[in-house]
Amino acid sequence: MKRTIEAWHKFRGLSAHSRSLILEAAVALVATWVGLRVVGFRRWKVVLGWFAPERVRCVRTADSAVLGAGRAIARFQNAAARHLFLPTNCLERSLVLCWLLERRGIGARLRIGARKQEGRFEAHAWVEVDGTVLNEAAEPHLHFAPFEKPITSLETKTPWDLRMKQDAIKGVAEER
Repeated sequence: MKRTIEAWHKFRGLSAHSRSLILEAAVALVATWVGLRVVGFRRWKVVLGWFAPERVRCVRTADSAVLGAGRAIARFQNAAARHLFLPTNCLERSLVLCWLLERRGIGARLRIGARKQEGRFEAHAWVEVDGTVLNEAAEPHLHFAPFEKPITSLETKTPWDLRMKQDAIKGVAEER
């Protein structure tokens, strides 16, 4: 309870702009948590793209002010994730961070890497701006081999996919 009260006091002490960014991140994290489970990775990325206006997108730049702004956005987004009522994973946090950066005209790249450790396949997601990782204090991404091409083929099947497949099969059967 004491931690919650302290966090609330810190939140109230932030500027209105910072508070709105944290609230935007929290809402996006919850929506992404649900969206990935309902429609899957590829479709959720498209949905997020609808809410990142084209007019504010910019080219990648190595400007230190842009990197500083990106790091600040990442800190606020991580704070929102830490205090959320549901646990988020690196993919959810990275998708939301990319979206937050794009909405503010910062060109970011979602990176996903994989490794095999002790016989298990593991994956990790992170965000880069001009090769600089924004959403990790340490460097766990160095232990993962990043995919160089888009990974839409790795999408898991959702109830939506299964329904679409069933409708397609039904349509073919009706045509016969």
